[in-house]
Amino acid sequence: MSIKIEHGNSAELLKGIEDNSVDLVVTSPPYDDLRNYNHSDIKWDFELFTHIADELVRVLKDGGVIIWVVGDKTDNGSETCTSFRQALYFRDIGLNLHDTMIYRKENFVPLTHNRYEQEFEYMFCFSKGKPKSFNPIMVPCKWAGAQSWGVKSMYKTDCDEITHGDKFVISNEKIHGNIFSYRTGSTTVSSKVQHPAMFPLDLAKDQIMSWSNEGDVVLDPFMGSGTT
Repeated sequence: MSIKIEHGNSAELLKGIEDNSVDLVVTSPPYDDLRNYNHSDIKWDFELFTHIADELVRVLKDGGVIIWVVGDKTDNGSETCTSFRQALYFRDIGLNLHDTMIYRKENFVPLTHNRYEQEFEYMFCFSKGKPKSFNPIMVPCKWAGAQSWGVKSMYKTDCDEITHGDKFVISNEKIHGNIFSYRTGSTTVSSKVQHPAMFPLDLAKDQIMSWSNEGDVVLDPFMGSGTT
């Protein structure tokens, strides 16, 4: 395995990467203007996002995947919906929204708003065609080994009648759901890193293991603390 780090403006550095050369992108862009990244000369806005998104699609291989971890600012009582605008833009320029995963923070900070506490961010999974790699995380089935009657193939007919399949045995494992929970902050390795918005190390590990194989090229255009 080799790691290459380049320091500079993503929008410019991406232009130097060959077409169709990246297998997987795992990254988290700036969230509106919620964080100060000490780059006062660079204004992060939707226009700059589109330039970077265009470049990411260009460098991504057919079958490649982008994991885009993003949230929204609340401004004057309303969420900005920037995350949705970005997701729709990726679709507009040719990617599939393969999955909408959730990154849930187990120890989120309560802010006592007049709304339910914000404890998650989106992990959009965009693909350039059908993903060429998927190594799903497997978890134990609660009722492993039990016998069941037809639940696996139960559905309603056009006459609104419920059908049942044959008897089957519940498997030992199943594919992980698309909600991923992690601890953040002072109780994790991120507490030792001087960065205002480091995502959990296990988040990067889970997504890299899921969507790429040994020897693949993984890119993070917003490297931040270097977790990816």
